[in-house]
Amino acid sequence: MRTLAHQDGQSTVEVVALLPLLLAVVLALAQLLSAGLAREQAGTAAQAGAMALLQDEDPEDAVREAVPGWSRKRVTVRVKGRRVEVRLRPPTFVPGMAEELTARVVAHAGRETSP
Repeated sequence: MRTLAHQDGQSTVEVVALLPLLLAVVLALAQLLSAGLAREQAGTAAQAGAMALLQDEDPEDAVREAVPGWSRKRVTVRVKGRRVEVRLRPPTFVPGMAEELTARVVAHAGRETSP
């Protein structure tokens, strides 16, 4: 019986010791989901920009309209000819990781026309 009395708090100590590892795993999964969401949104926005080019509208406005409000300050748009490149930085929990996880998607609005 004396052995059992010494082990009563053992599982509590083990759980407390694993909490930092569990927190790190949860943050890593959340970061991966955030990066995936940014990739999806960048793709949708790039397509919206390419469609705007086809309709003789401003592709940058179309891209910014296609992304949700939280990401409008995190999006970069480059238009070159009939090509629209969208870069979207996801929110990150670790400083400096945003650049590594930035989604970059290119959409084309048809062939380049010859002059």
